[in-house]
Amino acid sequence: MELLIESRWTLVVLFLVMLAMLETGRRLGQRRLQEEGEGATKGLGAMEGAVFGLLGLLVAFTFSGSAARFGARRELILQETNAIGTAWLRLDLLSAAAREELRGDFRRYVDLRLEATREGRQSADPAIAALQQSIWTKGVAGAQAAADPRVAALLLPALNEMFDTATARYLSSQTHPPAIIFITLLVLASLCAALAGYGMAGSKHRSWLHILCFAGSLLMAVYVILELEFPRRGLIRVDRYDQVLVELRDSMK
Repeated sequence: MELLIESRWTLVVLFLVMLAMLETGRRLGQRRLQEEGEGATKGLGAMEGAVFGLLGLLVAFTFSGSAARFGARRELILQETNAIGTAWLRLDLLSAAAREELRGDFRRYVDLRLEATREGRQSADPAIAALQQSIWTKGVAGAQAAADPRVAALLLPALNEMFDTATARYLSSQTHPPAIIFITLLVLASLCAALAGYGMAGSKHRSWLHILCFAGSLLMAVYVILELEFPRRGLIRVDRYDQVLVELRDSMK
């Protein structure tokens, strides 16, 4: 499914398939009219309405789910930034030596997170996982060495939240509807194109305005859904929301 985002030629092929199905339906309808006359289209309205209604529901639910996941991914960027910022501030509770060592690890960690985010790797990266383990080990050691036992209660949950949010972001980036849903959507759109063409069989000339609007609107709906599902590949992007993490990294002096 990601090919539909990565390749503009795939979208062109989809558009041509829609046009072909419209033309196929129109010719089948004309042949039926020649054989049976005006009675060829009687009683088909209810069936066509049911199929078009099913397509509308599928598009609506798929679009709604994609938009919700897009919003969740933006929210997780903010949550991770806040979690890292909180953990960074709580490093002040440690001794000077432990604090400075961990601050160096934090800077490298945020750099890796930004790099992985831009490349789409997120937290499923061995270097990030190794640095998380290092930060946790040093954080535990520093908290245990602190004179105040409350340091551990404040610092360790903040570190844990920072790592958990990174994992949540990775899982969110990998969460998409099953491929069968997209396949069903495309097949159903093609069938509706054939039915729409069948309904145009009674006219002597093709209405290119209606044909292009029908095929273009369905293709646009599918394209926007896929753009929302893969927001780092197409026109709809979450990259600008990474700026909050960039600003946090700049503040880590």
